[in-house]
Amino acid sequence: MLTDTKLRTLKPKASLYRVTDAAGLSIEIPVNGAPRWRFRYRFEGAAKMLSLGTYPTVTLAQARLRRDAARAQLANGVDPSASRQAEKRTRSLALAPVPTFRSVSELWMSRQDVSEATANKSRWIFGKFLFPDLGEQPMRDITSRMVLDTLRKIEGDDLLETARRAKIRVGQVFRFAVIEGLADSDPTQPLKRALKAPKVKHHAGIVDPVKIGGLLRAIDGFSGQFVTLCALQLAPLVFVRPGELRAAEWTEFDLDGHVWRIPAERMKMKAAHVVPLSKQAVAILRKLEEFTGHGRYVFPSLRSATRPMSENTVNAALRRLGYTGDEMTGHGFRSLAATRLNEMGYNADAIERQLAHAESNKVRDAYTHAAQYITERKRMMQEWADYLENLKAGGKVVAFKPSKGSAA
Repeated sequence: MLTDTKLRTLKPKASLYRVTDAAGLSIEIPVNGAPRWRFRYRFEGAAKMLSLGTYPTVTLAQARLRRDAARAQLANGVDPSASRQAEKRTRSLALAPVPTFRSVSELWMSRQDVSEATANKSRWIFGKFLFPDLGEQPMRDITSRMVLDTLRKIEGDDLLETARRAKIRVGQVFRFAVIEGLADSDPTQPLKRALKAPKVKHHAGIVDPVKIGGLLRAIDGFSGQFVTLCALQLAPLVFVRPGELRAAEWTEFDLDGHVWRIPAERMKMKAAHVVPLSKQAVAILRKLEEFTGHGRYVFPSLRSATRPMSENTVNAALRRLGYTGDEMTGHGFRSLAATRLNEMGYNADAIERQLAHAESNKVRDAYTHAAQYITERKRMMQEWADYLENLKAGGKVVAFKPSKGSAA
């Protein structure tokens, strides 16, 4: 163990070195500068190191006390490094000018692990609807009445869904502020049922088999850009979310293995997703590969290959084919597939996994989750593609039954 006498004899060497004390405590002697106290530990299997100050400003006795405090945190399941970072963050906020709704909202947004589309929507709601009234108000001065008045303005413009989402965002910011010691309560709590309920609006989608056949034939007759045509043709075969389709990257595809693996960071639910590819889907991608396979994106923007296709491209193409926004949208291919597959008798759980819907409980392993019901889903996706091909050909609409093993 270290002693004060031994500490005074430690001198810098050609490279940094450490001398241990006990229970994870050590002194680090740099080539230049004051010796530094270090506490080495493991948390959840990971090796970590915590700085406890410099010697002689922090004495041996004080360093041991700090080490013991960190060990006590570990015993209670707390990571000392994470705890210190949280304390620094709270302290810096406390020392800063009085935290306003704007400053705390921006801090909250910076800590959200969400898709870029979701982040942009949050920034839009805060910037356009919330900051004008609440942005410069100190957090502790904002009352339920102030929040309600702001939300009623949004409601007055008949933006009922936006008002609902704005209320959710305000509540999320205030709950974060309460945890960080920047507010005492959430003023949105008394506002339950204070706003008009928005009308539930489903994504438009065609579900009648005869009309589906007509839609598929119309798509094949699309006379616009070839890349857009391929996106339209692939959408009903994979029925992923429009953002997941248009931002698809060639590295995600194994065409020989008939599979598309979408990484978690590109998924709405932040869980990796597997899309089995039918032979029809692979055929479309093989043709498209000749045109865009040299680049990053499967469906690059017409203006720049460094960006994916615009989010409005598929919907604009559907309008060009004569389908209004009340009849069919890019998202409507999901409704189309979900409705027909359920009516056709496929396993509801397999359909839900293929739609990448979240479970009520937390996903414990993203890759295990992505591959659930995979054998059943492979069969379902090929049978679905064959079914669509029959509808497109104008085949007779019959009561379709899944092959053995596809149904629940």
